[in-house]
Amino acid sequence: MWLCLMRTYDGRSMFWGSAIITQEIDMNKSILAGFTMAIAASGGAAQAATVQISAQNPVVEIQVTESIRTAPDIANISGGVQSRAATASEAMKINAVAMDKMIKTLVAQGIKREDIQTAGINLNAQYQYRENDTPLFTGYEVSNTVSVRLKDIAKIGSVLDAMVGAGATNLNGPWFGLENDAKVKEQARKRAFERAQAQATDYAKMTGYAGVRVLQISEGVTGSGPVPMMEMRVQAMDASAAKTSVEPGQIEAGVSISVTFEMTR
Repeated sequence: MWLCLMRTYDGRSMFWGSAIITQEIDMNKSILAGFTMAIAASGGAAQAATVQISAQNPVVEIQVTESIRTAPDIANISGGVQSRAATASEAMKINAVAMDKMIKTLVAQGIKREDIQTAGINLNAQYQYRENDTPLFTGYEVSNTVSVRLKDIAKIGSVLDAMVGAGATNLNGPWFGLENDAKVKEQARKRAFERAQAQATDYAKMTGYAGVRVLQISEGVTGSGPVPMMEMRVQAMDASAAKTSVEPGQIEAGVSISVTFEMTR
């Protein structure tokens, strides 16, 4: 929940927050804005509480986003197999055998079972479409995809190659991230607040005030990874083909904060 200060044409000012309560006040008098929050009671229904913020002087709200670039330490990839047969049951059986082979290959690569998750299984009838004629039914196709969480990102290339060797017909990823981004966000939060305070202090001095004091802070989290790579269709690989190379680079993690300051003498 956050505050904004809006000045009306008659010189009066108004706080508002989350469309809960608004109160119009005179700028030269004490500012008092009440906000209602739902607070979950232990084992019971939500109860209402009121938070009051008072200010004697003008206020300014600063919004800042700060990100830290750092090397990722985890990655996610996904891959699957497609199988076709004349009947749905036959297609499912063929696909089950192929997927079982892929999962065993992943486990042999040192990936724990809890880091392997089925992402989707699809069964669809297949048709051959002919001009000016009824589509010809050709059988069924099953696709089965698993997502894999890799805690050793140096193994991404070898895992992708192993999946293809085990029969993967499509791959997605990698998506890079941080297993624990608390320290990175702590750095970003400190920088963001320092920037917000410096900007608010500049505004205060430009309007004849000496400094500022914090009235309220709210925070949001920014993304911690890049846009995922597009799906890669896989064809049969030559045994002498070069190994897949993957560069993790760096990712960004950070915070967005909104800080309301009161100007002080």
